[in-house]
Amino acid sequence: MRIAIVGLNYAPEEIGIARYSADMARALAARGHDVEMIAGKPYYPQWQVYAGWQGGGWRHGTEDGVAVTRCPHYVPRVPTGLKRILHLSSFALSALVPGLRMALRRDARPQVVLCVAPALLSVPAAWVMARLAGAKLWVHVQDFEVEAAFATGLVNGRGLAARCARGVENRLLRLADAASSISPQMCAKLAKKGVAPDAIHEIRNWADFNTVFAEAGASPYAEEWGLAGRHVALYSGNIANKQGIEVLIEAARLLQHRPDIAFVICGQGPNRARLEALADNGANIQFHDLQPFARMGDLLGLASVHLLPQIPGAADLVLPSKLTNMLASGRPVVATAEPGTGLYDEVDGCGIITPPGDARALADAVEALVDDPERAAMLGAEGRTRAADRWALAPIITRLEGALSALCAAD
Repeated sequence: MRIAIVGLNYAPEEIGIARYSADMARALAARGHDVEMIAGKPYYPQWQVYAGWQGGGWRHGTEDGVAVTRCPHYVPRVPTGLKRILHLSSFALSALVPGLRMALRRDARPQVVLCVAPALLSVPAAWVMARLAGAKLWVHVQDFEVEAAFATGLVNGRGLAARCARGVENRLLRLADAASSISPQMCAKLAKKGVAPDAIHEIRNWADFNTVFAEAGASPYAEEWGLAGRHVALYSGNIANKQGIEVLIEAARLLQHRPDIAFVICGQGPNRARLEALADNGANIQFHDLQPFARMGDLLGLASVHLLPQIPGAADLVLPSKLTNMLASGRPVVATAEPGTGLYDEVDGCGIITPPGDARALADAVEALVDDPERAAMLGAEGRTRAADRWALAPIITRLEGALSALCAAD
């Protein structure tokens, strides 16, 4: 197949959507398909274009068998609601330039255009590209960004503007010949937004089973960060509104009487400075920058317990991508989620689930797992098994490949 992928985030970004878009493109190319990627210049999660990528216009090259076009776009230092819209719009317009070139060339036009959302605003560009090329349009939803913006308070979810935004989101999703998302609950939401049920596919994110995770107490980070001999409750990832990470600060404060337990927040994002101010240099909490992907095994192996907070309003608008490798690491997870949500269902049986925003319950869960190593080991082992069953790359790509092939063959 000839496949064009349009997605803002791509390697060398190492967390979030970029990781999965890059793995997907490489895996399809490795299976003999002609894959072209239209992506932005790397900037996430620092919200600053990486060194060596600033300035200039479009860049073209081949990366791991994938033809990649990098598009210039606006990156705000402080991503407020309006600035995010400008950021996403700038990429959508910029992506249209190489998209038209691919669609109008004489031969080797794409047979399917796969648009990764966010950014949903890229869908019109992908739709134009698909129609001009005589191709099918597939929209893959990693995050229901419009609803998430309302849920986190980034944008006012009431009034005429909000109703218009929801209507536009629904209309854009219905442009797709096929659509997919990463959990059963998110696929159900696609149907509620008007996508035909027989056009919806569940294409999960995947865990990295090539990573060797450090044994308990053996992570080099324990010495580097002065944590030797302590149990670590670890959060690693983006620090933004929809995580609700403030609850971790309060839980750490409630466990100050336990010098054997340390909370580590490892990440970057627009809310980090505010969280550090809330922590107020607490003795049992540390902040660190995101670590290189090559050291993921050491970092996740540092944890006695993984922490995965989520605010209730963001439930089933996104399934946190960091969960896959948390489970693959063989450590138990303490998540904040409500029954019936996707996050609850995925973590149930692999850790302890507490009500969103309940710092006391979260602190008690961390303490219970630290004090019961047999239970923690059992839950961690179940998480590893579940990751292998649900989040292995090869079968997920095989399922995607088959669905893409069937779509290309359809009249």
